[in-house]
Amino acid sequence: MMKIRKYIPIALAGLLFASCGDLEQFNVNDKNISQEQLEVDFQHVGSKYRPIFENIYQYQPAWSYQLQQNLNADVYSGYMTNPRPFVAGANNTTYNLVSGWNNFIWSVPYQNVMNNVQAISDLTSEDFPTLYGVNLILKVAAMHRVTDVFGPIVYTNFGDLNNAGVYDSQQDVYNAFFSELDVAVANLNADISSTRFSEFDMSYAGDYSKWIKLANSLRLRLAVRISKVDPAKAKQEGEKALAESNGLMESNADGFFVNGSLPHPLSVIDNSWGDIRMNASMESILVGYNDPRADKFFQEVNPGDQSTTPVSPGNLKGVRAGLPLLPGYADEIAQKADYITFGVINDEVHTSQVQLMTAAEVAFLKAEAALRGWAGAGDAKANYEQGVDLSFQQHQAGSSSSYLMDNTSIPIDYVDPVNAANNIAAVSTITIAWDEAATNEEKLEKIITQKWIAMFPEGQEAWSEYRRTGYPKIFPVVSNQSGGSIDTNIQIRRIPFVDSEYSTNAANVQTAVTLLGGADNGGTRLWWDTGNGNF
Repeated sequence: MMKIRKYIPIALAGLLFASCGDLEQFNVNDKNISQEQLEVDFQHVGSKYRPIFENIYQYQPAWSYQLQQNLNADVYSGYMTNPRPFVAGANNTTYNLVSGWNNFIWSVPYQNVMNNVQAISDLTSEDFPTLYGVNLILKVAAMHRVTDVFGPIVYTNFGDLNNAGVYDSQQDVYNAFFSELDVAVANLNADISSTRFSEFDMSYAGDYSKWIKLANSLRLRLAVRISKVDPAKAKQEGEKALAESNGLMESNADGFFVNGSLPHPLSVIDNSWGDIRMNASMESILVGYNDPRADKFFQEVNPGDQSTTPVSPGNLKGVRAGLPLLPGYADEIAQKADYITFGVINDEVHTSQVQLMTAAEVAFLKAEAALRGWAGAGDAKANYEQGVDLSFQQHQAGSSSSYLMDNTSIPIDYVDPVNAANNIAAVSTITIAWDEAATNEEKLEKIITQKWIAMFPEGQEAWSEYRRTGYPKIFPVVSNQSGGSIDTNIQIRRIPFVDSEYSTNAANVQTAVTLLGGADNGGTRLWWDTGNGNF
């Protein structure tokens, strides 16, 4: 965490102490390009898309991503945890929520996504409908993550001077998402062969048919998200996604990745800084299932020279989340030959890609939709097995056939390599093979457990699905330092509204707390979070 201490003050100092005169240098167009020249090739619009792509979560600098997602959702999802005693062991991972860290979850998307979305909307909504359509899809892709962290957010009133800072309820935000996806799909369908966006597209090379598939897939994701709290609306929106003529993501080539030339932030946070490691829940499930994707997800560290080599599932070793870590523990565990470091997927293409949605996830969404009886969803078993197969293909893990027939393997107990007090028995007995005779609840646990594996390392969506369903069953924190506001067994449900909003938008935040329907703390459930179980 020393990297955070080192870089944040420098960044803030540049903002706090630059005079107006100092800032004039940033307003100079050093290429002497006129506004008219920018408009000829749409650079006045296109240049605003890149910061949106790069800040759905901010992968450069890596410490920003560390604060925006890694030290919250990536940990709460059961994917990863920290091996270092940040803030003397009292931090997000032990539910002593650090407001200074969590401000980034709010500030990055508002400053870098919503401001640019608004600017693009002003330039395109009337005259360039396809550019406007992509803008709306990116907006929904970015901001549903924000509402799924906080609950009520500033959304429909963003940019409205008469209602500046007014929050929407989460239900209203979701309804706005669905409406915006309607507009986006209609706009793109009306001129689907246009190549106008190709120069600015960091995901699909300007192919609008793939953007429509993304929009439909996002609609299905959001529909499934609200299936327990508003089943009628969920079914309506889900069936609309399933029936749209251009379809959903079907192959790995349809996946939503942001392509860049920078290292994935996790490779920096882990391999360079040693600030994040594999979560014990990941070990329990991957090793228990003898999952061949394990050595695509993780790499073994040689304590002597820090070189990395792929590992077999039986050698994986994770760390319990929420340890009140002290320096001695971190030092001792780092010297263990069987201690495994979290690593970016062992595929060079992923060192410069940020994964946001995959075809495998969509297959699992269809599997759940089929369980819920939504028209057009197909067969639950076929979708489930397709999801596993697509994930195996994505990670080049070989054939999934024998894995899918395994009806005996279950998650294993966790044994701490340093302190036996942290040992814990496995919390699930769910197997891999589909069982048509199982209850819907058991089938849902299979679907979400495999979906969780397939979505790795995208912790935000994994945390949301854990909260919505209670699956996969993951280990609770060892040390709960929330002062009673978060239940250890129920686990953390949200992040409180940030300090910057309380200091600049206090009245509207108080209204937002009313919309939340509970105390502004990490134990209050979001609108769609109705409790675990009860399919």
